Amino acid sequence: MKITVLDRCTVTTGDVSLSPIEALGEVRFFDTLPEEQLAYAISDSDAVICNKANITAQVMDACPNLRYIGLFATGYNNIDTIAASARGITVCNVPGYSTSSVAQHVFALILHFACRADDYAASVAHGDWARCETFSYLAYPTHELSGKTLGIFGFGTIGRAVCSIGQAFGMRVLAVSHRPAEYDSVEFTDTDTLFARSDYLTFHCPLTEETKGIANARTLALMKPSSVLINTARGGVVEEEALAAALNEGRLRGAGIDVLDMEPMRPGHPYLTAKNCYITPHVAWAAYEARVRLIDRVAENLRAFMKGAPIHKVNL
Repeated sequence: MKITVLDRCTVTTGDVSLSPIEALGEVRFFDTLPEEQLAYAISDSDAVICNKANITAQVMDACPNLRYIGLFATGYNNIDTIAASARGITVCNVPGYSTSSVAQHVFALILHFACRADDYAASVAHGDWARCETFSYLAYPTHELSGKTLGIFGFGTIGRAVCSIGQAFGMRVLAVSHRPAEYDSVEFTDTDTLFARSDYLTFHCPLTEETKGIANARTLALMKPSSVLINTARGGVVEEEALAAALNEGRLRGAGIDVLDMEPMRPGHPYLTAKNCYITPHVAWAAYEARVRLIDRVAENLRAFMKGAPIHKVNL
């Protein structure tokens, strides 16, 4: 089987082995490809594995042997799944590989605002503590998480993992979900109430017509000035100009952001000058262990397809 792996640089810098995939056939790798070269590069492939490359109907038509598209991801909006189905191409994703990685990153962002450890460490390195007359140097206010309200928009696998960590810190959990279920000490509510009552509001939902821009000027205005917004889901869930304005006007205490509507970040992005906006470069999913798990499951998906019993198929 001829296998082409696209977007290799998005899943490994060389620290994670791709040997589980290499063992399955004749494999060639590309780190990045201009879009106009994509169809030619994969034209003789039986299987393609990618992360964010756009596999359109036109690209598929240039690949007469293509029968399988595997994703280094859970999301698959970059694949024309309807066109794939019409051409007999199986598309498979990898759900659930990054749950622990994302959940702990959410709390890295939350704890940045609660503990101010980065600010204190930088201040100490600058010599500020050494100039104090006593041991007590209280330049940055800190807060306990216990007793605070953790708002979770989207209560799927990652949302539930975040809930468990929050409860371990003694937080009250408020959630919005399409399918509210019995869950220990969780109060399910509507969107406006979630924005209004949360001390820390975190998003764990797909980007859909319903969720696009759910954090907008109107809903952000419902939030307490002491509250913090966290987004590790999809950039488009938040209206970026509206959030930057809320931060600059002091209507929110801060925001922890790992995802943007357009990535990578462009120069002059409104978050770059927004007050108390703590940004990481879409790495919540990318713990070493999560990427090892991802590669193993990508290989498992392709192996199952080769045996005639595909798993994690996302198209008809």
